Parts: sequence; C-alpha cells; structure tokens
Amino acid sequence: MSRYVLTVAVSQAQGKHPGKRALEEGIVTRLFGDPRFEVAVIPHLYDLDAEHPARLFLERARGDLVVLAWLYPRATFWVLDRDGVRGRWGETRWRPPADADPDTASETASATESLTQSEEGPTDPSVNEEARRRAEQLRPPPPDRYIYCLDLRDAETADPFLEEIYRIYDECAARAASRQLQQTPLLDLGLRRRDSARPAESNGYAHSVEVSAGDDQREPAFRAEDLLRPPPRRWYPVIDYSRCTNCLECLNFCLFGVYGTTEAGLIYVQHQDECRKGCPACSRVCPEHAIIFPEYKSPAIAGAAVGGIEGLKIDLSRLFGGADALQIAAAERDRELLAAGRQAVGMTVGIPKRRGHQPQAPKDDLDRLLDQLDAAEL
Repeated sequence: MSRYVLTVAVSQAQGKHPGKRALEEGIVTRLFGDPRFEVAVIPHLYDLDAEHPARLFLERARGDLVVLAWLYPRATFWVLDRDGVRGRWGETRWRPPADADPDTASETASATESLTQSEEGPTDPSVNEEARRRAEQLRPPPPDRYIYCLDLRDAETADPFLEEIYRIYDECAARAASRQLQQTPLLDLGLRRRDSARPAESNGYAHSVEVSAGDDQREPAFRAEDLLRPPPRRWYPVIDYSRCTNCLECLNFCLFGVYGTTEAGLIYVQHQDECRKGCPACSRVCPEHAIIFPEYKSPAIAGAAVGGIEGLKIDLSRLFGGADALQIAAAERDRELLAAGRQAVGMTVGIPKRRGHQPQAPKDDLDRLLDQLDAAEL
C-alpha cells in the first residue's frame, strides 16, 4: 500500500511581522522533507480570490487537510467552505497553554468546549435545530474527508502545532487504512481499476496504478513563488452554515447587494467585494450569530465561540452603556450609506419586525451579569 500523504497548508499573516514569520517558518521547516506531508505556504487565506494559485491549490487538495492560519478555527473552516474547499469538521485536541494570552486562550478553549462536531462543521446546540436542518438540506453534503483548522495565535513556538499535526496524521492515516481494507477491489479484465481522482475518494493516497503516457491526467504543479503571490486585502462576510437557519435577515438588512439566494432559496454571499470595508453590521443583525468577519476586532464577530456567556463571548459595548446590537448595526450601515453618497435609513429598513417590539422577557444570564456590574459600580 502507498504511504498516506496529508496536505498541510500554512496561511501567512498579513504584513511582515518578524515573530509571526518566524513561527510560520519554524513549522514549515520541520515538515518539509517529511514524506508523510505535502506542505504549502500560502498568503492570508481570507484574501485569496478565485483565480489565485493558492486558492486553486486548496481546491485541488486531495483527502484530509490541515490548515494553520492567523484566524479562529471556526472562521478558517467557513472561509474554506466559502472557497469551495469543503469537508467535515476535524476535531483537534491541542489546547492553548494556561499561561497564554487570556483573551485568546479563554476564547479558543471555550470555543472548543461549547461546540459539538457535525457533518458540516462546528455547531452549537442552542441553534434552532429544525430551521437549521431545513437550511442544511439546501446544500449538497460535504465530501467524505476531514478539515482540521489550527489558530497560529495559540502558541509562540512551533512544537505544540507540530505535535498536533503528527497526531492528526496518525488519526487520518488510520482512518484511511480502515477504509481501504473495507473496500472490495474492483477488477476490470483482470486488472485493478485505477482509483478515482476525485478528492473525496482518494483519501490522501497516491494512485496505486501508474497513468500511462497517453493518459496523463496529472494536475499541474504549483510553484512556490506563484502560491505566495501577494493578494490585495479583502473584506467580506462568511456564513457559518452550521448555524444559519436561512431566515434571510442579512439579505433584508444589507443595502449594498452583498447577499443573494440560490435557485433553491439558500442565502449566500453573492457579491462579496461589494461589502463596505470595516462594516460588520449584518453580523450584528443575524439572530443565530452565523455571519463571520474574520478580521474584525470583536471575537464574537471574528469567529470565536458564540452563545457562551461564561467565556465572555459578548461585545463589551453591551456591558458598558453601549447601544444594543440592532442600533449599532443601523448606525454602521448609515455611516457606509452616507460614505457612498446615499441617504441614511436608520431603523426604518431591514430591521426584523419580530424583534422590534418584543415584550419584556424574564431576565437571563446577561441581564443578571449587567445587574452585578451595576451593583459593583464599575
């Protein structure tokens, strides 16, 4: 049997921070030359357009995939999904050390603890399950492979990442070997039929039969300089379809034509480059926190865990006298409308009526936390 090969992509940080470059190089140097891995260094994942060689490389990657990026793992997974690089959520076991940056460490650890594994990605049990299942049926199932996402902000040295990559390799190789044993060889005129070249079926193994010179279907190799071609920076929303219930509130709220629906009626980001740079308003409107802006400063909007007050996954503006999420979103939208030479609309357009005049509900954990802060006279 051929050796199992696992694809590992290291997504560079934006800019040229020497510490970040040193970490990236430390990981890549240790993996290069190891026959178990196919390693590629690519620009920042979020900035890749459809024609960038690094994006094409990821689209053609076969079998399981490990992606290390300077993003929350949830954001990385759904950016890849947006780019057509789909698979099942690969569960990682490495956790940031306890003495790491408290903001990053608590967010990442709580993210993993509060999420459960599903076929398509990390999900939260608080989501409206029935609506989510209806929306999920509008999407084709993911390929039978796993995508593992690691946040390069979780450690300052390469060793923890390498240890987890080696563990992932053993897990993937064992799973692929089990599948190979369960498959019955297909015979065609006494010869073993050539394996399928589709990523979902190759499971990372090299083809067991050589392709003849007259039937050369090998994919073109990617040069390192092409993969690292600097892309322009971008800003656009990414939909977490494990949480999306297809309520279309983002479509109704955004007035810049970013969102659209498929023929089946599924919401998607249709014109991503029409999004106004720095504006995350639609993410605040989403009732299920399914819209991610990976480069935004607020962890909840950037792709950290959602729904867990114990992990402080809340916007500080909601704690210290700020407006509520809908008011902030409307103000952000008005600012961008005026910058584009259009009229501000305030709260008159795209605000969900079902949330506009809600009766006073019993106090929840957030209300009780606010009461405690008021009592402490912060």
